[in-house]
Amino acid sequence: MPKRVLVITAVPAERDAVAAGADARPVPLRGELAPRRFAPAGTGLTVDALATGVGPSLAAAGTATAIALALDPYDLVVSAGIAGGFAPAAPVGSTVVASSMVAADLGGETGEGFADAATLGFGLVVRQPPEALARAVAAATGSAHGPVLSVSTVTGTADRAAELAGRHVGAVAEAMEGFGVASAAALHGVPALEVRAVSNAVGPRDRSAWRVPEALTALTEACAALWPVVDSWEERRG
Repeated sequence: MPKRVLVITAVPAERDAVAAGADARPVPLRGELAPRRFAPAGTGLTVDALATGVGPSLAAAGTATAIALALDPYDLVVSAGIAGGFAPAAPVGSTVVASSMVAADLGGETGEGFADAATLGFGLVVRQPPEALARAVAAATGSAHGPVLSVSTVTGTADRAAELAGRHVGAVAEAMEGFGVASAAALHGVPALEVRAVSNAVGPRDRSAWRVPEALTALTEACAALWPVVDSWEERRG
């Protein structure tokens, strides 16, 4: 039986970028999920790429639903898409692989500033990918390797960017779905990884400076390098 990977993206353009260059074919599924299934050449993998919607809630719900409905279990879940990058670690056009997936704005404001949900005693705010796999994927794809922040509200000011970077030293990118995807996968006992391509800098929202098509191309190239690493890692897991 081929090893099975579930890739979760926010929007169809990201899903299609993940599947680009492979022999992809649509697979019907109940509800709103519209997957692309493909088998990367030279591997024993079967990959289902799903666009579940923007934000941690839709990503978590879609991930959990896809895992629960699967006739055969998944061996790995990958959160993939475009992201904002923290300079200078992750410039526009580069790619990142998460060393951790962090719920960066889950918590509350206090008199001393923001306190995350873990500090308040309300559970986890960090999910970890398999460390050896994440490092191997980062090396194979030439990606920055560091924390990727999941937020419900995208950063739009320099002050907010500086505050996040100060609270999360070494953060390489900001996106919206990784922590939700990893949390849903963890409930089913499935490891998760996050891979992103940088379309813009974290900070003031200058849409004219965004490079979405270039980021989607970088995402396609990163995913092409990802599959052999995942395939060999699955073999090592036995």
